Amino acid sequence: MQMHLSQLLQQRASLSPQQPALVYGDLRLNFAELAQRSQRLANYLQQQGIQQGDRIAIYAKNSDFLATAVFASSYIGAVVVILNWRLQVNELQYILQDSTPSAMLYDNGFGEQVRTLSAHTSIRVLLAGQHSTVHPSYPDIIAEQRFDGQLPMLEDAEQAAVIMYTSGTTGKPKGAVLSHRALVATAQSNSCTLSWNSDHRFLLVAPMFHIGGLSPWITNVLKGCTTILLADFNPVHVWQLIAQEGVTSMMTVPVMLQALLQVAQKTTVDHSSLSWITCGASAVPYALITAGLALGLNIQQVYGITEFCGAVCFWTPAMGLDYAKSHGQAALGVQVKIVDPVSLAPVAIGQEGEIWCKGAMRFSHYWNNPAATAASFVDGWYRTGDIGRLDAQHFVYVVDRLKDMIISGGENIYPAELEASLMTHPAVQDVAVIGVADAHWGEIPVAYVVSNAEHQVDEQQLIQHCRQQLAAYKCIKAVRFIAALPRNGIGKVIKSQLQQHDLAMTSAVH
Repeated sequence: MQMHLSQLLQQRASLSPQQPALVYGDLRLNFAELAQRSQRLANYLQQQGIQQGDRIAIYAKNSDFLATAVFASSYIGAVVVILNWRLQVNELQYILQDSTPSAMLYDNGFGEQVRTLSAHTSIRVLLAGQHSTVHPSYPDIIAEQRFDGQLPMLEDAEQAAVIMYTSGTTGKPKGAVLSHRALVATAQSNSCTLSWNSDHRFLLVAPMFHIGGLSPWITNVLKGCTTILLADFNPVHVWQLIAQEGVTSMMTVPVMLQALLQVAQKTTVDHSSLSWITCGASAVPYALITAGLALGLNIQQVYGITEFCGAVCFWTPAMGLDYAKSHGQAALGVQVKIVDPVSLAPVAIGQEGEIWCKGAMRFSHYWNNPAATAASFVDGWYRTGDIGRLDAQHFVYVVDRLKDMIISGGENIYPAELEASLMTHPAVQDVAVIGVADAHWGEIPVAYVVSNAEHQVDEQQLIQHCRQQLAAYKCIKAVRFIAALPRNGIGKVIKSQLQQHDLAMTSAVH
């Protein structure tokens, strides 16, 4: 199905106008009301000069404001850049300079950051999410009948809908351009692979600046089911909401799932409405899956990629616990193969290589980065940069990453970015960051530092230095001081030796 997001919402509103579409706090919207709000906001944006192809930055947590703005932008053919609100202002400034949005919409809670960003960029701030004395507000716009009026229906599904930023091995974020076609194709794949039904009530707590948050929102509109939006994760509140709203399904990352299970193991929770919990963004420990099943929770695992608009494959309990340590099988419409990353030749079943995938849900290109785009595609296949294998039953096992990326609590962390930050400290002469296994976070970043003899520094000072420059979740969690970094003949740090050293240290302690 080739479909534009504006067509998707408009047809859903026509087919099931009274079906509950969205719950946010005390707010309840059906699909007809959601479409009306989206059209009013779209008309306002168009009257402000936003045109087809313009980028719109949205700086907001999960809310009806953000959910509506995604579809409102689609009505006029604008391209959404959902900003990661966990980033520091200087990190966001780079994204804004790269994507050059024509306007910004923002949550009032980010007002201070927006003032700083607007002072350092030419971005025009158009709308606040709540009532504001500084900018026009979303509640006022959607209440105005003068913004009614049917906009011409756009049909080109190949147009860009979203630019989602995901960092590369250099640490500089890359903007993956996701088309309307690709986003809808992933929604179809999700709903046809899993038991994702029109009577479901999906709790969306994964932030929409992640593909794991945005993709379910679009899937829910496709299926005509209800989305319950939550801005922040708190495991006790989530369990309360599950019971109050009759939540049937949700998306988590392992650290979220672990927190939910800890609460469920200590207190009585009502999960009678839950059909399944999908968990992904990093490998889901087998112990978490079995702990969930022991509590009667249907835990599913997903291997997803931003550049594939979400899910590549799923494991569900119906596939059998024998395969729970895999990432399951390719989702409907997805092709997966394993290729030797050097020769680019397919490898034998069971042999490890780079995971390549193909399907209608593949991203279009990296914004403003033709070199990275060219390096990512071979004959229509996307090179994931992940190492894995396929077995004879077509189960996918993700083994490692070709890149140095660290996944901590479901968040991508890039050592090069951390290394660059630490090198700005006068006491740091040389540094390398590696990922170290952690029972709670999956991995944590640890810095190996060669200190400058002319300056004194300790572990906490370097951690604080890092936190002043980067988002807290990215920052190093420990420092190991070392006389010299191991390097190969061409000067590249041999990180495997550092990882072996760290493993030996850990073993000695235990």
